Amino acid sequence: MKTNNKKVLIADDDPDFLTFMEVNTKLMGFEVHAVTSQKEAEEQLILFKPDLAIFDLMMENKDSGFILSHKLKKLYPDVPVIIATAVTAETGLVFGLNSPGERSWIKADRYIDKSLRPDQLQKEINSLIK
Repeated sequence: MKTNNKKVLIADDDPDFLTFMEVNTKLMGFEVHAVTSQKEAEEQLILFKPDLAIFDLMMENKDSGFILSHKLKKLYPDVPVIIATAVTAETGLVFGLNSPGERSWIKADRYIDKSLRPDQLQKEINSLIK
């Protein structure tokens, strides 16, 4: 897969996970724009169209990732979105993209748990970026 000049927007308020995502997507050959808040991600979406977005679910709002997904899909319907979260581990709540009901309100293309390995991340990204 050719990733030259492909841009990834990553928004996460966890500095360790943000660094993990940034390093691994750069190693895959992407140009990475990493931000630490929903507000910063919204500002970036005005400045450029990413080829892929990876959003943390909970940042300054408990649903920041969902809000960002809706805003991105409204601006750029063709851009794939991954929501990364540790909410299941932290709260026991489980949700995904398995039912039509979930897909109608979760505008993301993938939902990943933050405990993923670099090879899992690469597999998810490869499945979304052609």
